[in-house]
Amino acid sequence: MKWLICAGFIITLGLIGCDKLITDRPKEKMAAAEQRAKSKDYAGAVSMYESALDGSASTAEVHYRLAVIYDEKLKKPASALHHFQRYLDLAPKGAPFAREAQAYVAEATKGHAAGGTPQSELVRLKNENLNLQKQLLESKQRVAALSVTAAKRAEEAKAPLPPGARKHTVQSGETLASISQKYYSTRNRAQDIQEANQAQLGGKNVIKPGQVLIIP
Repeated sequence: MKWLICAGFIITLGLIGCDKLITDRPKEKMAAAEQRAKSKDYAGAVSMYESALDGSASTAEVHYRLAVIYDEKLKKPASALHHFQRYLDLAPKGAPFAREAQAYVAEATKGHAAGGTPQSELVRLKNENLNLQKQLLESKQRVAALSVTAAKRAEEAKAPLPPGARKHTVQSGETLASISQKYYSTRNRAQDIQEANQAQLGGKNVIKPGQVLIIP
């Protein structure tokens, strides 16, 4: 009998530990759930979102996203209503989706649409707008990174060559070692070429066709 009690205690501790692992990284869980929803694995998305819940205001948006899936994809208004209400309970004042959630709850409570655009459609549009804003931000960040890289290359192209140095345009299939062999008749000067082009290569020995390297 004692061993059964001990085993039950150990299992309980294990479950508590597992629950902590599930809720330790809600942001990663949300990102994974978004990917599953995009691939139309709504059941998997729901499971992943629910694993990210920890009952705190920081995961209020998880309830909102669950409500959207239940209402729009799974057609389960009761579950959608529950999560919209939980979102309103947990979200701070002035939360971005509070208006949509409140309208949905009011509509469900009355048992009929209040007229105009259906609330489920408003929620869907709000969710799409959120995803579009995220994609736009990521696109701007990529463009900014490319602009910085292009500016660095332009500055390097304008910079005067050190005395005795030459320029070499990388061809397809070339490596720093093969370029070293070409100019110095040895592959052992590859490190010197890499260091001379530190700003462009960023400390890496990977080169691409079209790059203009300084040969010291």
